[in-house]
Amino acid sequence: MPSSSGHTRRKTLARFRPRDRTEVSVVIKYLLFGFNVVFWLIGCTLVAIGIWAVTEKSSISNIHQLTNSVFDPVLLLLVAGCIIFVIGFFGCIGALRENTVMLILYMIFLGIVFLLLVAAAILAFACKDWLKDVIIKSSLRDIIPKYRDDPDLQNLIDWVQSDWLKCCGMTSLNDWDLNIYFNCSSPGAEACGVPFSCCVPDPTASIQNMQCGYKARGVAAVSPPPAIYQKGCIDRGDEWFRHYIIPIAASVVVVAVIQILGICFAWNLYFDIKAQRAKWEFIA
Repeated sequence: MPSSSGHTRRKTLARFRPRDRTEVSVVIKYLLFGFNVVFWLIGCTLVAIGIWAVTEKSSISNIHQLTNSVFDPVLLLLVAGCIIFVIGFFGCIGALRENTVMLILYMIFLGIVFLLLVAAAILAFACKDWLKDVIIKSSLRDIIPKYRDDPDLQNLIDWVQSDWLKCCGMTSLNDWDLNIYFNCSSPGAEACGVPFSCCVPDPTASIQNMQCGYKARGVAAVSPPPAIYQKGCIDRGDEWFRHYIIPIAASVVVVAVIQILGICFAWNLYFDIKAQRAKWEFIA
């Protein structure tokens, strides 16, 4: 049997042995959880709005009348909502349940989104002219012929032209000749005209004139001509982008910083969990 002096010495050494204070940070855990709850709710909201838009249009084929390109607003809404939903789900469950696999997937997905954001920002600033020529002029021009075919698309175009950019057409008001209703060869009353959203609003009028764009173009233009926005939405959009470049850049930086913090918090929590598990295995 061991002597009492040896037992006393071991107790003394154990008393002065530094205690293992490794633990999972509660602050980081619940910060990460709370951040991703908000993230997850945003994703749920976007998916719900996208599904509602699909059901309101009765069939998926009607959605693709918005544009023949990948810039279908409902499709983009659904894809963005699903991505945010999945990332938020992995972050929530990974943090709350201290699941290292979900935390790894969360960091990977968030890292991919961060890299895509950086790539998109670089592309937008460095290749702006290329984007304007290849994407906007070649793809978004397809929406003008479908102006009367989809009420949602019509409302979107009217909002862009009248409320947001104060413009008419993509490159000029003559782009509306691509629409069969506003084409000068059309037999209808809107021939050689533009939508009412192209008209400069009259501040003295109590009711907006919905026919203000009739016969606003070509040889059949009315006299005196109505006040029509002369610049196309592409040029006005470029001016808007230049005017708000600092707020846009600041927003991108804020989003990027939030993503980096999310990755750092998940990384810290992941190694805290690994350290705790290693200690439990050692004790066992």
